[in-house]
Amino acid sequence: MTENRTLLLRLAAPLQAWGDHRAVIDTRHTSAQPTKSGVIGLLAAALGHERDQPLGPLADLTIGVRTDLPGTLLRDYHTVSDYRGTPLPSANTNPAGRQKRTSPPRHTMTTERFYLQDAAFLVAVHGPTEVVERLHTAVKAPVGLLGLGRSSCPPTFPLTLGLTDQLLLDALRSQEWLATQQARDVWRRRHNGATPATIDVPATIDDPNGGTTLHDQPINYALTGQRHTTRHVSHHLITLATGFPQSPDTPAGEDHDPLALLGW
Repeated sequence: MTENRTLLLRLAAPLQAWGDHRAVIDTRHTSAQPTKSGVIGLLAAALGHERDQPLGPLADLTIGVRTDLPGTLLRDYHTVSDYRGTPLPSANTNPAGRQKRTSPPRHTMTTERFYLQDAAFLVAVHGPTEVVERLHTAVKAPVGLLGLGRSSCPPTFPLTLGLTDQLLLDALRSQEWLATQQARDVWRRRHNGATPATIDVPATIDDPNGGTTLHDQPINYALTGQRHTTRHVSHHLITLATGFPQSPDTPAGEDHDPLALLGW
């Protein structure tokens, strides 16, 4: 048995929301792709971890994310009030970790929440074989409710695409494009009927020598104390076959040159 393995997850749904450092009580932003803290939180929920439970071996997992369909941004605007007529809680907590009431009292609050619509991501999770195989079993029969960044965003299935002995980048390169037939039709309409044989999709992987720093490495999920630290990542482009039928005007394998009309 190999020492390490990689779990492949398909994170796709009508709505996803991956919180980032901009999150405040009245505005909840979303990152453009799943955060590491969000992915590890999903796996912890599948195992049945309590919020204040130490992450243990989950903290040492490495991940890679491939953006097959970036989706579109949805802004949800609504108001919040307490049906009992009591003041709303603030973002501050008391020494016991409980939220304080707003001062001066606020009884109605407008909020904005942002989501990704119709996005699809391939996520590779790499780590010790025993840990990864246990996660594979857990996501197929989760103990807790699974959400793609928020509990109101359940995933569509299949959620797991199985296990592989490949490293992160090789695992991301080996899987076919995750777009369903309906998603391919939408993609083609948005790209003026284009039917390329291949497309390039971005991928981000954990890389201690990477040139980009992200502040989404989870430390714990407790409501108090420091919850995240930084990690280094590298960025890649992965070429995937689309499965589109070739247009008679575009021979298979012919590259599109965006500067051709300029005579360059």
